[in-house]
Amino acid sequence: MTHPFIVDAHLDLSMNAMEWNRDLRQSLEEINRREAGMTDKPDRGNATISFAELRKGNVGLVVATQIARYIFPGQPRPGWHSPEQAWAQTQGQLAWYKLMEEAGEMTMIRTKSELEAHLALWNNNDPVDSKPIGYLLSIEGADSIVRVDFLERAYQYGLRAVGPAHYGSGRYANGTDSSGRLNAMGVDLLKEMDRLGMILDVTHLNDDAFWHALEIYKGPVWASHNNCRVFVDHNRQFSDDMIRALIERDAVIGVALDAWMMVPNWIRGKSTPKGMNCTMDIMAENVDHICQLAGNGNHVGIGSDLDGAFGTEQCPYDLKTIADLQKLPVLLREKGYTQETIHKIASGNFIEFMRRAI
Repeated sequence: MTHPFIVDAHLDLSMNAMEWNRDLRQSLEEINRREAGMTDKPDRGNATISFAELRKGNVGLVVATQIARYIFPGQPRPGWHSPEQAWAQTQGQLAWYKLMEEAGEMTMIRTKSELEAHLALWNNNDPVDSKPIGYLLSIEGADSIVRVDFLERAYQYGLRAVGPAHYGSGRYANGTDSSGRLNAMGVDLLKEMDRLGMILDVTHLNDDAFWHALEIYKGPVWASHNNCRVFVDHNRQFSDDMIRALIERDAVIGVALDAWMMVPNWIRGKSTPKGMNCTMDIMAENVDHICQLAGNGNHVGIGSDLDGAFGTEQCPYDLKTIADLQKLPVLLREKGYTQETIHKIASGNFIEFMRRAI
């Protein structure tokens, strides 16, 4: 089977560039060589992403993030001490994306016509290494949105999807490992997103906030990078009831490749992918579970989260670069999936969602 076109619905590219100081125009080997001996990040020397590897894997369209967390006094997680600082960090990330556009490495997707033009470019016979990676801009955690009225500024520069929460307590919503519905600011944020016609990313919302958001949000909803709770019983994953609710909203769920979301009892910094038998087949199992709940292959895709503060030390051991996403279609074929459905999962579902939503 030929390598299908792939959409990856969650990549923290600007975070890698601006906080990890990785030049994604370099080869993956060079990126990792330059990190030899560094210990400031747990994934140093274990990167899986470069622009060349994206092209090698036929990953021509991604949802790329801005991310900057605000931390309340006393919170143990890393982050910025004011929303204004967090906003400024996201603007630096935006500047990097724009420079990559000038360099011909990336192109922003803001409208349906831009989407169609980009897909046509990737479907022609020109060499892949001359083609820019298309990206729809998302924000992971809304803490950096200083006030709700800042959201329109972000929409004007190209932001199209918003995940209100990340980990723990947030300014608008509480995320993974927390509880509680959206606060008043969060409700106002969703109203403004609805007015602007933005995509709500329910990834990282805790269970209370997830159900509250679905109750009040009228616009398009997706989950850029979530797995199934039936395999790893943790609030970071979706229960079957949550998956069914998203299917009813015509959402698409991107399956992720962070090992702690794939195998139970993962211990960060101690467990190893081989020791926990973490392979790409687990990704295929998560995909299949969503398809079984839906009764079709229309509501699942790829949201790898690769190099989202982890690398080969915490992802399937049979994946060495993001180009290895091409192993998923092979695994699905072995499970009896048709080529048509495999193409939907690889890219078609997220493409059709974007056509409806932007």
